[in-house]
Amino acid sequence: MRWSDSFMPTLRDAPADAEAASHQLLVRAGFIRQLHSGHYSLLPLGLRVHNKVADVVRAEMDAIGAQEFLLPAMHPADLWQRSGRWSLMGSEMFRLRDRNDADVVLGMTHEEVFAALAAEMSSYRELPQTWYQIQTKFRDEPRPRSGLLRVREFMMKDSYSFDLDEAGLDASFEAHREAYQRIFGRLDLEVMAVQASSGAMGGDASVEFMVASPAGEDDVARCRGCGYRANTERARAAVPPIADPPSGSAPERFATPGIRTIDALASFEGGAPAERQIKTMVMVLDEQLTLVILRGDHQLNLQKLADCSGTTEVRPATAAETLAQLGANPGSLGAVGIDELPIYADEALRGRRSMTTGANEDDWHLRDVDVERDIRDPIWADLREVAAGEACIVCGKPLEIVRCIEAGHIFKLGRRYSEAMGVSVLDANGAAVTPIMGSYGIGIGRAMAAVAETHHDEWGLCWPVSIAPFEAVITVLDPADEAQSAVGEELQRELAALGVECLYDDRPLRPGVKLADAELVGIPYRVTIGARSLAEGNVELTERAARETRLLAVAEAAAVAAGEIDANRR
Repeated sequence: MRWSDSFMPTLRDAPADAEAASHQLLVRAGFIRQLHSGHYSLLPLGLRVHNKVADVVRAEMDAIGAQEFLLPAMHPADLWQRSGRWSLMGSEMFRLRDRNDADVVLGMTHEEVFAALAAEMSSYRELPQTWYQIQTKFRDEPRPRSGLLRVREFMMKDSYSFDLDEAGLDASFEAHREAYQRIFGRLDLEVMAVQASSGAMGGDASVEFMVASPAGEDDVARCRGCGYRANTERARAAVPPIADPPSGSAPERFATPGIRTIDALASFEGGAPAERQIKTMVMVLDEQLTLVILRGDHQLNLQKLADCSGTTEVRPATAAETLAQLGANPGSLGAVGIDELPIYADEALRGRRSMTTGANEDDWHLRDVDVERDIRDPIWADLREVAAGEACIVCGKPLEIVRCIEAGHIFKLGRRYSEAMGVSVLDANGAAVTPIMGSYGIGIGRAMAAVAETHHDEWGLCWPVSIAPFEAVITVLDPADEAQSAVGEELQRELAALGVECLYDDRPLRPGVKLADAELVGIPYRVTIGARSLAEGNVELTERAARETRLLAVAEAAAVAAGEIDANRR
């Protein structure tokens, strides 16, 4: 392909709103353009990379025996109502009505549709099955950002396994885990497999594949001692026991004028340090006002609260809601004596005595609180956010918190969707059995952006050969020079014959502009033809990632370049 005939619009400057390196570089190098918030056009360079990522994913899915489908992106509301996710997905689901006034949705994922197809199976002999597609998904993100990392419309590989029993699901899950490791290896992404929350997908187990990057939106707790890794939405840490003095026979009320924060109460004469305080938060879980209590120096993890309560919408109560229900403002709240509201208590409070908490009257607190004596029937759960430096729950060594991009996620779904869609087969004894499902996703555009985020330098992108838009670029410094052009044309023919995807830069631009563009676009190898080297019978071969250049004789240049490219294909 000739650069002069192609649409590859490079820019000197990144968009003002682009913060992530991948966003900046994919725009500047002419791979993507934003149409409107959260929706991106893939330009020719971007589509080439996107298709190559999809081809890697497709090859590894085929290798584990998965069969490819292509399902509609628009679904009838009935399917989502039957599974219960019509209401569960909330405002992130794009919903509309057709001309017949029927409710339809733009698919965020396809568990319901694949399960509905699986209902055509009737015998255990048809199992196991693994089905997949690479299809457009839609999600009405409240704050799309970071280019392709957080969008409203994207291509995803989603696959689904159907097995007769839990042992079969374990095998399907492990096959996908291994396939994902191979996929990310071929994309040259260093991933961590971590324990994760299943969220709205449901199921009893899930694993995320995380790429460490400051551009990510997830935090992972990692132990370098034993290898424990978990998303902070799921992570636990060992909490050192605290020896409490005996409580009094009942909570004692005391005045705390103007005290509204944990820190202020810790500094107040007669107050208590943060670890001896009970933090009370008023939350609304699916419109149910609820109290959540934690140790004063701990932070609430909202996903943990959503998971343990099984709720969809979690939000803090407003000041007006809090005042109307409890008669006090935040900073003076507590769960002692509350009978009419559900109370969730973090496990770190179990067994604690002589604690201090709000009295549900402004400017008053209670001391000598015994949590299990004075707080009615709390629902105990792990609710706290793990912090860096806390002890690993497995080996006791300090945890570190790493910001990450979620590159893939695999779930053990159980029978939720197969039951909802009426999937049933007869087993060897003629008894009806509901197959068990797994669900497995990789965002194609996000994987592409993750590679860009972790493979760049100050000059531009550095694509691995496996998914680069072109494997080599031939840069003719002066296309008007017949000798340079003749060598460039011949090298292009030779490289093509050797199976190398080659871009031929014949643009009549200054050499510095052409070399800068080649580095910005990130093509792994560059063959540069200039008058000085050509006069000695040589061309230059430059490896983009290392930025190392060496001279090659014209006669051997194509073979050497093709050999190095082939050695780096994954």
